[in-house]
Amino acid sequence: MYYLTTHFRIVSAFVIREVATRYGRSPGGYVWAFLEPIAFITIMSLLMSAIGRVPPVGESFTLFYATGYLAFSMYKAMESYLVSAVSANKSLLGYPNVSAFDAVVGRLLLQIGTATVVAAVIIGGIMVTLRHPPSIDWVKIIEATSLAWILAIGMALGNITLFFYFPIYKKVYETVTRPLFLLSGVFLMPTHLPHPFREWMLLNPVTHIVILFREGFYGGAGLDGLDMNYLIATSTTILFVGMFIFTYWPVARLRD
Repeated sequence: MYYLTTHFRIVSAFVIREVATRYGRSPGGYVWAFLEPIAFITIMSLLMSAIGRVPPVGESFTLFYATGYLAFSMYKAMESYLVSAVSANKSLLGYPNVSAFDAVVGRLLLQIGTATVVAAVIIGGIMVTLRHPPSIDWVKIIEATSLAWILAIGMALGNITLFFYFPIYKKVYETVTRPLFLLSGVFLMPTHLPHPFREWMLLNPVTHIVILFREGFYGGAGLDGLDMNYLIATSTTILFVGMFIFTYWPVARLRD
């Protein structure tokens, strides 16, 4: 019980520290969490509307791009934020009872709260402007979000250690994943691509996360390609591999 209480306090301290570091000490700092998604969604919606195109599904460009961007961000923003949790807090890891995992959990909790608020505000704002707002399937949205975070945690835990021991791997990983935003179905649906590009895009588990998230708003209309078994198997496997690498690799050197 003492052990759990101690680490609860440590994680709470990490959360408070991360809030001050990430958003500043004024409420205005939180505004930046909303600006990037709002700017992207607005620009893409205006651009597509101006050239006379229709959304791939539904009636609103804004909702289509919002669901794609937010679903992708549930994974990418979490993975990017967690992977630097240890390196950004190395000075604190020398204290007794403070572990690298505490730093990761602190950032995890902060990102979950931030992503949930941002998504709720943006989707809620869009829904009130639609003439015919769709009915929302919360089960699918929660499933997509949970699997995105599971995948992100697994990737981040593994990469925390691998980036430290293999700097060349970090450069290769960052280069290879740079076009991930374009290859995850944010702009279009895989079903609209010809063979074999459709199959290649569906090898990416993040694409399935985006499809599942959108099914929470559009149902199954025009969103074929989702493979829940593949998504669950991929996400959980990466989680366990990442946990194994993070736990059993000698990460004590990260304190130095």
